[in-house]
Amino acid sequence: MSDNNPFGPVETTPFQSRTPQNVHGWERIGSLAGGVLMMGKGLRRGGVFGLAQLAIGGMALARGITGHCSAKSMLERNRQHLHEARARIEQAGDELSRMKANATAATDTATVTGNDSLVSPKAGL
Repeated sequence: MSDNNPFGPVETTPFQSRTPQNVHGWERIGSLAGGVLMMGKGLRRGGVFGLAQLAIGGMALARGITGHCSAKSMLERNRQHLHEARARIEQAGDELSRMKANATAATDTATVTGNDSLVSPKAGL
């Protein structure tokens, strides 16, 4: 039977795909504890500020339970782009240094004829 069966079982859907965990260890435990604490304070306080504390605590609790933080993954992605840009800049600098060394080596062996093409250009051009 073929592996390309269109009526085969679907393993995952876009809504079931799991995001990679990027919060581990003490950071995750701290998010859980801080989320529970903030939610408890928000419930006791009440009002608009209590509701804000409740929402922030819920976000921290969700971060601790799932082990994934979207803000942290965005920062890590930006940090990776920064490292890639730095590597490209260093590579361009190395290439520029090699070009300078080659130009210096080429001019060391060149002889000067005393003919400046800006002052006395070649005839016929």
